Amino acid sequence: MSSPASIKGHPIHPMLIPFPIALWTFSCICDLVSILRFGGTLWEDMAFFSMAGGVIGAVIAAVPGYLDFRSLVDTNVRRIGRWHMATNLFLVGLFAINLWLRLDGQAGDILPFGLSLIGLAMLGISGWLGGELVYGHGVAVESQVPVTTGMKGSGHAA
Repeated sequence: MSSPASIKGHPIHPMLIPFPIALWTFSCICDLVSILRFGGTLWEDMAFFSMAGGVIGAVIAAVPGYLDFRSLVDTNVRRIGRWHMATNLFLVGLFAINLWLRLDGQAGDILPFGLSLIGLAMLGISGWLGGELVYGHGVAVESQVPVTTGMKGSGHAA
């Protein structure tokens, strides 16, 4: 089943999701560096802006993801897609709250870092659900036409 949100047959959602994943992961690493006092306030700033970029990237990735979700017809696949979407919406909310806690600096280091760790664990769950949609059920994957090599026999290149 191909994706309704695609460019020349390439689904957009998987093109965009690496950005929030990488930015949220880097934000957590920056938090750890800051907590361990390996750097100055630069690390706190990098954690904040990486997290903000991840929230923005996730919202952008959600648009084609939602279009893909709307095209699902199988009830089991829609259920998995609903959990994937709900987990991601929770993540955006969690990281937005995490950003808000960091604005005045009164939350300390441990609470925001803990929220980031929870967020990364939830991100793993969401990724597993997304992988189940793609690899388990073929969501946003077009069926492949067998490639012929011009050789007689099994069709496999030597």
